[in-house]
Amino acid sequence: MTVLIGLALFPGTIAALAQVGHPPGASPFRDIRKGHTLTALGGYFGGSGGRFNIGPHKGTLFGGRYDIRTGSTIQIGLGLSHGSLDRFIVDPFVRLANRRSGPVRQSASFADITLQLNVTGGKSWNRMAPFLSAGVGLALAGDTPADTSSYDFGRKFYLAPSAGLRFFISDRLHLRTEARATFWKLNYPATFQAEPVEEPGTVEEPNAVIEGNNLSQWTASPWLQVGLGYSFSP
Repeated sequence: MTVLIGLALFPGTIAALAQVGHPPGASPFRDIRKGHTLTALGGYFGGSGGRFNIGPHKGTLFGGRYDIRTGSTIQIGLGLSHGSLDRFIVDPFVRLANRRSGPVRQSASFADITLQLNVTGGKSWNRMAPFLSAGVGLALAGDTPADTSSYDFGRKFYLAPSAGLRFFISDRLHLRTEARATFWKLNYPATFQAEPVEEPGTVEEPNAVIEGNNLSQWTASPWLQVGLGYSFSP
């Protein structure tokens, strides 16, 4: 608890100390408007899609977020994004040479809530305001009719720690850049443990997609975002 309180107070302390020795008009620090912010976002979602590349990855996402800040250091945000991402198809029933195909496109939607720590507290420094953030969200991916393996991405909860920077063009308008790491757990179907009908292996040299009983994998995907935000007070 002491550590959390210290982290919350630290940004404001930095801003207060840096303000000392500067006339108000010459200070590099400027107050950030309290209230609400709407931000239009675009970005690139990377990653590999897991061990078999069948999770959604590599594509552009567009969306927006709503933030509210009532204190100096902490603000809460709600984000929505949607786009079309790549994925590969693994067919566990055919010959090994024909097992992997793609990439194909798959629609994906993301909804998350984030807690943002403003490093410089309630002020910008030379128009810049860096931040750290932690988020949790829900991802949904569309169907892929060509995939007959029983694999389904379905709905996935994800974790999204991030770091970013806001550059204030004016009191109300700012540019936002953010680098995220998106963590979720992929679950593979039991068909991946079966020997392919067209080219079955042996006990010594199995040809199943997965050898053993581990049918899940945690993956991390980078997600880069840029946006234009507008702040207002109710």
